[in-house]
Amino acid sequence: MEAPAFEDVDPGSDCDCPACGPGPLNRPAVPRGRPGSPAGRFLAAVATAAAATGAALGAAPAAAAAPHTAPRTPDRPGAPAQDEPGTPQGGQAPLHGPGGTPAQPLTGVKTPPTTRAEIIRRAKVWVAAQVPYSMGAFWSDGYRQDCSGFVSMAWGLPGNEWTGSLGRFGVRIGKGDLQPGDILLFHNPANPQKGSHVVIFGGWTDYTRTSYVAYEQTPPATRRRSTPYAYWSHSGQYVPYRYKGVTADTAGAEAGGGSGGAGGGSGGAGGAGQAAYPGRSSFGPGADNAYVTRLGQMLVARGGASFYRSGPGPRWGDADRRATEAFQLAQGWRGGDADGVPGPRTWSLLVSGGGRDIASGTSGTPGPSPLPGAPAFPGKAMFRPGAQNAHVTQLGRRLVEKGFGTHYTTGPGPRWGEADRRNVETFQRAQGWRGGAADGYPGPETWRRLFR
Repeated sequence: MEAPAFEDVDPGSDCDCPACGPGPLNRPAVPRGRPGSPAGRFLAAVATAAAATGAALGAAPAAAAAPHTAPRTPDRPGAPAQDEPGTPQGGQAPLHGPGGTPAQPLTGVKTPPTTRAEIIRRAKVWVAAQVPYSMGAFWSDGYRQDCSGFVSMAWGLPGNEWTGSLGRFGVRIGKGDLQPGDILLFHNPANPQKGSHVVIFGGWTDYTRTSYVAYEQTPPATRRRSTPYAYWSHSGQYVPYRYKGVTADTAGAEAGGGSGGAGGGSGGAGGAGQAAYPGRSSFGPGADNAYVTRLGQMLVARGGASFYRSGPGPRWGDADRRATEAFQLAQGWRGGDADGVPGPRTWSLLVSGGGRDIASGTSGTPGPSPLPGAPAFPGKAMFRPGAQNAHVTQLGRRLVEKGFGTHYTTGPGPRWGEADRRNVETFQRAQGWRGGAADGYPGPETWRRLFR
């Protein structure tokens, strides 16, 4: 029998009622004794005395096993059990491009292939960014900020679906077949705006399979938490689904490795699996994947060859940014719509062959400048353990202004500390960066984005 996938989550920690106390992973060990040993006889005597005391006080034997009701908290949608998740649904909608306008729908790709690792990675991007819940707003990657838009994003669907349509993109499975990247879907056809909800399954929390890690979009923002199976409310009406386009996770697949990877010309990275927009997090500083190669290949075909001295390749570089910016400017876009990072509209035009080509002789422009009067980046040496200077204070104040100061308990001040590093890391992850690009130490790009 295949071993279930576990995540290191303490399910008991989700319940904050006095009866539960600390979760099982934090609970101190109970001393045990062999039957007949001095310790065993002592424990038996204690148990007998406790039972006698309970009987004398008239306590009901079943009282200890009676279910408890956890106190309501704002972030627990399922306590008490009859509560709804509070996530009304938007309808089907296209991805949204520059200025909030609908992007051209991608054709020919109904279920673009993806891997379980990629589904979970995309879900974690929204968790790190704490994307606010909204059934009318669209995040920078073009997906609607409600629960079904979140799943549409994680699955890499070519448009925004809703709970009434997501099932068409998956196949029903049983509880025992659930694996990370699958979903649990409840659609209420009688009243879709009451109770309908969908979450991404992230793995069982333990061998009992009574709770699991859920990635979900619900007020106030995207979250990842241990959740009782199948959900806090309407548990019996949630149906497990597996995305039809899910493929096996293979070594090097995300980075475009292997014989059919990023350097495979028209056959490898340029296959139909990359027709759907992969999300903004696939591009920018630190990105290293087949989508970057595919982007470069499409830009070269549209007149951007002069930007590349070598490649294109899977690692994002300034040549990719400048070529993307040149293509965006060729469409007549300006400002944030021509920032050099492909959004849904840019990707759609490149894949479909639409829009205007990059003009001959275009060399691009330097990256966006910081705000007028904003400080120049002082160098990485100013932000290292033991550093103490005015730049650290300046950085901390700007993080607070931008809403990334949650790890400060005092200050910010001039001495670099762990709170500074964690706040910078949170900001970097909100940009969709990962790995070494989100190490918590500011570089020129982090500084520019903070002060632009």
